[in-house]
Amino acid sequence: MPSEMVRVIYTKYDGSAHRDYPARRLAEDDLGVWVGVTRGTASVYHGRPSVEQIPFVLLIPHHAWWTGMFNPPPRTSEVYCDITTPARWEGDTVHIIDLDLDAVRRRETGLVELRDEDEFAEHRVAFGYPDDLVEHAFAASRHLITALGDGTEPFASHYRKHLLEVTPS
Repeated sequence: MPSEMVRVIYTKYDGSAHRDYPARRLAEDDLGVWVGVTRGTASVYHGRPSVEQIPFVLLIPHHAWWTGMFNPPPRTSEVYCDITTPARWEGDTVHIIDLDLDAVRRRETGLVELRDEDEFAEHRVAFGYPDDLVEHAFAASRHLITALGDGTEPFASHYRKHLLEVTPS
């Protein structure tokens, strides 16, 4: 039986540290594993100690090339999806390789944007991204840009019940 706590480790393709934090397992469904991070959680961001100031929920899909972070106000991004390799689980630790590209939906305007294409292009050369990885990353980006804009779940409202579990009432 899985434990209540999960360790989430994001690295870059070259193995360098990106993000690392504990999260509480909230649920698992056909979409993936839902974990929550509360305000005040100690974390590592770009290799440096940090403390989460705003709670969030992370969806770790079973086999997709992305993860989805769902945020409450005042964070300006309602949904922030990292394009990643599919998650690899080792017990209660999940390893995810961040591939730079991000699909984001802004809270106030509903604007959906693809971010960090320049970083992806730089790392594609510097880290030697294989062609099939590049194809998967672009396919995931296209899927998310559409899904974030058209009301596809879990991006419309499904995540809200999980977000209530990590935000104070």
